[in-house]
Amino acid sequence: MDRIPATPLGRLLTVGEVAERSGLAVSALHFYETKGLISSIRTRGNQRRYGRDVLRRLGIIKVAQRVGIPLSEIQAAFESLPQGRTPTAADWHTLSALWKDDLDARIRQLSLLRDHLSGCIGCGCLSVESCPLRNPGDRLGKEGSGALLLQAGR
Repeated sequence: MDRIPATPLGRLLTVGEVAERSGLAVSALHFYETKGLISSIRTRGNQRRYGRDVLRRLGIIKVAQRVGIPLSEIQAAFESLPQGRTPTAADWHTLSALWKDDLDARIRQLSLLRDHLSGCIGCGCLSVESCPLRNPGDRLGKEGSGALLLQAGR
C-alpha cells in the first residue's frame, strides 16, 4: 500500500477524500482534471493524490458554474492563478471581476426575457415577425415573410 505523501501544505488527499469533502463525484474530479481545472500527482501505484488547494478550486468551480460561467472561461481564469497554493480572497476578487460584466449582461438578458415572456405566452404566437424572444434583432422581418435573397450592401 502506498503511503500518502506529505507536502509543505500538509498531507495529500486521496480522490475519495476530495470527493467526500467537496461533495462531487469521483468522475467529476477526473473530468475536471482532464479539462485542466485541477491537477493531481500520481503515487508509484498510479493513484491520484491532491493538494489541499484543490478544495478551494473546486469551490470556485461550483460557484462559477452555478451562475452560468462555462468551464472554458473558468479554465482561462484559473490560468492566472499560481499553481500549488490555495486561491486567496484576492484571487477570488480578481476572478469575480473578470466575470462581472458577463454576468451583468446575462442578468439584463434574463430580465428582458422575464419581462416579455408572459406577453408571448399570453398571445401564444411566438411570432417570427415580431417576437423579440424567438427572433431577436431580425433585420429582414420588416420586408415580409418567406425566403429573401441577401444582396451585397444590405
